[in-house]
Amino acid sequence: MTRAGPGRPAGPTAANAAPPPPSAGGEGRGGAGRSARPPLAAGQTLPTNERLRWRRLLAKSADGQPGEPMRAAGGAPPPEACAPPAADTGPGERCAMAGGGDALRALLRAANALLQQRRYRAALAVLKGFRNGAVYGAKIRAPHALVMTFLFKSGSLREKLKSIAQATYTHSRNLAYFVFTYKGLMALQSRLQGKKIPFHSFFAACIGGWLVFGENNPINSQIIMYLLSRVLFGLSRLAVEKGYVPQPKQDPFPLVAALIWGTVLWLFEYHRQTLQPSLQSSMTYLYDDSNVWHDISDFLVYNKRTDSK
Repeated sequence: MTRAGPGRPAGPTAANAAPPPPSAGGEGRGGAGRSARPPLAAGQTLPTNERLRWRRLLAKSADGQPGEPMRAAGGAPPPEACAPPAADTGPGERCAMAGGGDALRALLRAANALLQQRRYRAALAVLKGFRNGAVYGAKIRAPHALVMTFLFKSGSLREKLKSIAQATYTHSRNLAYFVFTYKGLMALQSRLQGKKIPFHSFFAACIGGWLVFGENNPINSQIIMYLLSRVLFGLSRLAVEKGYVPQPKQDPFPLVAALIWGTVLWLFEYHRQTLQPSLQSSMTYLYDDSNVWHDISDFLVYNKRTDSK
């Protein structure tokens, strides 16, 4: 109560008047629960205490018991509760993203459940083989193409980067296609015959090699030569293990190294055109360019003079 005075009415002022008690069930606190909040008029905002109460309910709903606090409070939160102040984005983000987060978690659970199904294991292995082939091809080709391009190729920076990207893409794509084809044919043969036999691997790889690596281009040529050297070494070891070739008394590697280097340098000096282009470039840099110099600049600093004197 305020004291009456000139121009001041007795009783509580409009600014200090106590807010009416919240109605429950239509009559004070004696009802079964809170009554529905009437919609706000245009330009009117939700009271601060009411907005904070809804945010606490939203936080409880996001912490592990979705729905219960909302039903206890009488339904969905009003739009005003979802709109935080300018400096507070936590509860508002929960309100806006709760549906999207639940959908994403449900999608991840469904994907993980699918990956555990044994009936799809062969098909899923084919897909992952495609993924691994693409990743591995890019990882081993990109550094090699970067070094070889900047060492031995001429042209603008744009042309060099384009060449690196093209070589990386070709290697990655071909390896992914081959793994996909090989694993797919292996799964098909095993399903048709009910078991896996050694011929399946040879046949599937032959088909994949014909379809994917059959084109004679620099990338495929390098891959085939890389495999050829390892196949020869592997067959040599297998012949010894099976007893077709007697176990050598001494390590044959020094003799193999001598024969390989003697043969490749003889080919380079007298039949250079028979060697692969990148090998020709490497050997030209090592054995031909080292025969030419004009002064200290192209003797120690550079391989070749950049300007004509």
